[in-house]
Amino acid sequence: MIEINGHSLSEMELAALAGGVVLLIMLVLLVLALRAAARTARATEPLVHQMAAMGQRVQSLSDGQQQLSGGLMHVSEAQAASQKSMLELMERRLTDVSGKMQENLQGSAQRTARSLGELHERLVAIDKAQENITKLSGDVLSLQDILSNKQTRGAFGEIQLNDIVSKALPRDSYSVQAALSNGRRADVLIHLPNPPGPIVVDSKFPLEAYEALRNAQTQGELTEAARMMRAAVRAHIKAISERYILEGETADGALMFLPSEAVYAELHANFPELVREGFAARVWIVSPTTCMATLNTMRAILKDARMREQAGAIRRELSLLFQDVDRLSNRVENLDRHFGQAARDISEIRISADKAGRRAQRLDNFDFEELAPDPSDAVPLAGRETSS
Repeated sequence: MIEINGHSLSEMELAALAGGVVLLIMLVLLVLALRAAARTARATEPLVHQMAAMGQRVQSLSDGQQQLSGGLMHVSEAQAASQKSMLELMERRLTDVSGKMQENLQGSAQRTARSLGELHERLVAIDKAQENITKLSGDVLSLQDILSNKQTRGAFGEIQLNDIVSKALPRDSYSVQAALSNGRRADVLIHLPNPPGPIVVDSKFPLEAYEALRNAQTQGELTEAARMMRAAVRAHIKAISERYILEGETADGALMFLPSEAVYAELHANFPELVREGFAARVWIVSPTTCMATLNTMRAILKDARMREQAGAIRRELSLLFQDVDRLSNRVENLDRHFGQAARDISEIRISADKAGRRAQRLDNFDFEELAPDPSDAVPLAGRETSS
């Protein structure tokens, strides 16, 4: 027995009491647990909503990620296709560029080869020109050697004069080294008609005086060279005037041929008195150029003289030509008559052909009644006799 607050309890009562206390405590704990669960539920409800929203967002993110993955795949495929086309384009471009470069290189190689060939040809031409220059230098030295000797210099002038005369005049109109009655020999004697008569052309070359004039360094040397030039030219003028102008045999003048244009120009530029003295002595100074012009004038004179000499023959030829033209005119008239007769014959043939065609048409149509004699078919007796 247990005594509590003056009351004694048995074990069964104590057990029941303990059970009730335990049950009460459990109820209290259950109530507290329910309240705590309710508070916990109320506290976790926003979190649940947030978790749901987060789940939706995660789902949308997953969907977006899938779309992004699909887009990235499309972009990757498009980029791969673009890269492929770009590579193909680059390959074509590289092929074209390489082909053009090869063509350009081939063209450059051909142009270079052609340029090298032209350069080689030019070098060959330059070598030939150099050889010609070397040869010309030797010829100039030889020419200087020739001109340094009076005899060879005279022969040089004569050869040049003969060449000019042979090109300007007929061969039978001049003589070379012609002998005159005074025993002199003219370089060239041109056979001009009277007047003026045969004219002599003599070659002179005052080379020493001209070279001294060109090489003068001081006034004294220049004066001395000018004196030499005057003396030489005057001596030549006097010699030609005395030797080659013969009364009744040659013309009343002669030509002095200078084989150098430079000497001729020097005389006319700085020594005009010598030219006037030549005119006074009836000796005309000529250079290769003016000599050719003078000879062409002489050629015209010779042609005119020969035409006058042949005037009778020309008149005879003109008479024969007139007779030939007269015969030609008569023959043309005869031919014109023949053409007229042929035209009349063709007209009559055309008339007969028309009549034959009409008769054939009548026969084809069996128009025997219409086959009466045609008055136009009647041929006069005179016409038959003429035809026969």
